[in-house]
Parts: sequence; structure tokens; C-alpha cells
Amino acid sequence: MKKTLLLLTFCIFVTSCSHKSLTETEKLTSLAKVWGFLKYYHPQVANGKFNWDEELFKILPKVKNATNKEQLSKIYIDWIETLGEIQKCEKCNLNSNLGNFSANFDLNWLDDNNLFTEKLSKKLRYIQANRHQGKKQYVSLASAVGNIEITNEESYPYDWENENLRLLTLFRYWNIIEYFYPYKYQTDTKWSAVLNQIVLKFQNPKSEMDFNLAMLELIVSVEDSHARLVTKSTNSFFGLKGIPAKFEIIEEKAIVTELFNDSLALLNDLKIGDIINKVNGKSIQEVYNENERYISGSNEARKKINAYAAIFNGSTDSVNIEVLRNNKIVKKSVGRYPFTDFKYNWEKSNEKFKTLKDNIGYINMGEIEIEDVPKIMDSLVNTKALVMDIRNYPNSTLYLVSSYISSKTNDFYSVTRPVLDYPGKFIWQIGNQCGNNKELEYKGKVILLVNGNTESQAEFTTMCLQTGDNVVTIGNQTSGADGNVSRIVMVGGFKTAISGIGIFYPDGTVTQRKGVKIDVEVNPTLQGILDGKDEVLDKAIEFANE
Repeated sequence: MKKTLLLLTFCIFVTSCSHKSLTETEKLTSLAKVWGFLKYYHPQVANGKFNWDEELFKILPKVKNATNKEQLSKIYIDWIETLGEIQKCEKCNLNSNLGNFSANFDLNWLDDNNLFTEKLSKKLRYIQANRHQGKKQYVSLASAVGNIEITNEESYPYDWENENLRLLTLFRYWNIIEYFYPYKYQTDTKWSAVLNQIVLKFQNPKSEMDFNLAMLELIVSVEDSHARLVTKSTNSFFGLKGIPAKFEIIEEKAIVTELFNDSLALLNDLKIGDIINKVNGKSIQEVYNENERYISGSNEARKKINAYAAIFNGSTDSVNIEVLRNNKIVKKSVGRYPFTDFKYNWEKSNEKFKTLKDNIGYINMGEIEIEDVPKIMDSLVNTKALVMDIRNYPNSTLYLVSSYISSKTNDFYSVTRPVLDYPGKFIWQIGNQCGNNKELEYKGKVILLVNGNTESQAEFTTMCLQTGDNVVTIGNQTSGADGNVSRIVMVGGFKTAISGIGIFYPDGTVTQRKGVKIDVEVNPTLQGILDGKDEVLDKAIEFANE
């Protein structure tokens, strides 16, 4: 009797588990994954036979009405069977080992027995094994470099109230990152967890602002300084009026480093060196923490550079701040203005090169062009040290400059590029070389200056120049966004981007998020800024004179 009762209890337990009710999050996230997987893997879908957006809109109500995994799995099985027969793919067996960089690859969800029946999992695994080969409808390689280009995607008129389009926005972007973003494995929050956390924000936003903030939060979750989004609503959220002063966040304080408009700064009694402790009664760190999920950046150093609008912007004409000046704390209200009122010159022209005291050469790498390099290097050839300032955005001069400071050719990077015939996998490749096998032309010390403004092309340039014979890198953490940019047009026409290929040092050290290698770390201090010092440059001069 006891055995019978135990068996009956077990059967009831198994039956109840197999018919466990599914949550809205489980159903929608499963659809996002299955839809994206079929989009890039199923031979008939990947070659463009179906209008895949319309297929999503048709299947969505059925998925939402499913109550358990058996119903959900049957919906997916029936859907897949309408897509046509899949032939055995002999080529797929041959290239199954493609993608020797597999940190991003994870299709374990295909076997999730909490959501899928065994029959469905087998069908999905069959598609994986016999996946589409050749030219794709929705993705291609943008160039020989290997970053992706998203193709044949309709952007649709912007309509935030349309649930189908809101979910399409999420599903498209999430799957682009899932299969083709080279640094997905680096995100602080696992990418599947991001989907779980944000899907209901796309399904049921309370307002247009909430929907736009959900898009921004999704893109910021990639943790890539190249990944940004600006819309009218996000601008309204932060506010389009700001104080007439530029600042840096140092030691959890905002210190004024430049004035956007001298007259307006004087009117509001703002001075370079002012230390702002609080804004509207909250500490700078509190305000930063509240908005961090909406601030793009690969690392905190870059996020704090990008945080300008999140700290002082607003829609009102003034903001209350607490300022420390001359060891005295002052509370006051300062004006906010549209940025057009500042008439600020964003395109300031700086010296391309000069000779500093003690016979030290200085080159502003953000100003020089390729045609400038021979003349500049000839002019500075007899200096005892050469400071190359890369706290800016260089103009593709890296290969020519490296030929003056290297006596041999050097590998300076390796790259991972996506394998389109096996979405989610990437392949290692050796990058280009720089320098020349010849007598060293510049024989003095070479000092590279970097900081959080050293981003993308600037980081790549730094890596190249670091291979020189007598090179040292001084500064602080760079932006951590390396690799050719892949542009993405979102539903509604909004534009964003990602780092499209993985860039590493030849020894395998990653640059994304971490930034370039630094030999001598120098971080700016409050006192240094108060004293008007460029502490990174000062350290470089000190090193040159050692």
C-alpha cells in the first residue's frame, strides 16, 4: 500500500512539474531566443525566404497564450515544420571546428527542459548541425577586416505604442549581440540575464520615456564605449540645459576644469578649480549611481567622462549646488542654459608639435596628419625624448610614425572575427605588423600619454607605437573600446554601434573594457587640477629627464 501511495505521489509530482505554468518572462525570452536562432541558423530563414519580422508578429500571440512547456514546444515545433525541409549539411560537419575562439558561444539553452520538450530540443539541435551556409540575408561582413554589417532589416516608422515593434526592437538587438558581438563574454551581467531583466520593460512600458530608457539601458548593458543611443526622450530625461562649465569626476567630486562661456560662468560665479560636492542635495556619487545604467562606457573611467548630462543637466533654468572653494563651502543656485547659448568652440585647433624645455619633443597625435609626419620627425630627431600625446583621436598616422621609432617589424595585435556560417563562434587571426627592419631613426626615449579619452583608433594607435624600441606608456585607464565599429539601425530608425571585432595584444591580453597596457600609472588629483597641472605630462617630463 505504501509503495502504491509513493508511486502515485511521484506520478502526480512529475505530472505537475511537466505542466508547470510558464511566466510571461519565460515565454517571451524563449521566443526571443528561438526566433533569433532560426533567423541565423535555419537554412530557409537565413537565406531570406520568409519575412521574419512578420513571422514573429504571427507567432507572438500563440506563444503568449501557451500555459506550459508542452504547449509552448508544440507551437515552436509546428512553426518550424512550416519553414520547409532541412537537408543534411556535409559542409557543416567539415567546419564544425571553426571558431577557435569560443568564449561567446553558448547554445545550452536549446536543451532547457524547463521550457522545451525533448522533441523540440532535438529539432533545434538538428538545425544547429545542418545550419545555413553561404550568403546571409540579415548579416554580412562589412570588409576584409571582419566586422559585421546588418543587412535587409526594415527600420519601420517610430511607433512606441506598438507592442510588436517594441518586442522586435529588443529581439533584433539582443540576437545581434548574442551571435556577433565579439566581447559578449565580458559583460558584467550575463547576456541571457539581461534579456530576462529587461523583456517586460519592452513589453509593458508605462510611457514613451520608459520605452526609450529601456532601449538605452539595453544598449548600455553591452558595456562598450562605442554603444550609445540618443533620442528625444533620452535627451528630455537628462535635460537639454546645462551649467556653463566643464568638469571631471575625481575622488567622487566634480571639479570644474574649463568654462564653456566666460560671461555666463562669471554671471553664475563659477571658476576653474571649483569643487562641486553636491547637486540638488545629493552627492555627485549618488547622482552618478542613480543614472549609471543609462551611461554608456566600457569601464567606469569612461563612464565618468560620459556622465556630463547625467550629473548637472536638467529642464529647469537653474540647479542647486554645493561648492568647495578656498576651503570654504558655499551653497548656491547656478543657471542652466541650452548648449547653443555657450557658443563654445568644439573644434579648437592645437599645436601639432613643439619642443618643451630640456630638449623634449612633443607631438599632439590628434592634430597631425600623415603628410605632417616626415617634417615633424625630422624637426624633433635630435631631441632627447619624444612625448606623443594620444589623449585624443589620431588620424591614422600610426604605421608611418612607428617606422621612425622601431628598428624591426612587429606584430602588435591579434583579432577575433565572427564566423557567419556558425553564428556565435569567432576565429582568431594575426593582425597587421608595424615598424620597419632598418636602422632606428629616432633614438631618444618615446613616451606615450593616455587617459580615458584614448578610445578606439587612439587605443589601436597606442598598441602599435608601444612596439617601438624605447617606448614607455604613461597615464591612466583608457576607454576600452577597440575594434572596427559596426553600425546598427534600430527599429524606428535610431542609430547605435558596437565594437565589431575583438582586438587583443599578441600575447592574448584583451583591450576591450580594460584598456591598453600602461607602464607608469598616473591619475589626476584634485590638488593637481586646482594647481592647473597636467600631471600625466609632468610625469612624462620627469621620466624623460631621468
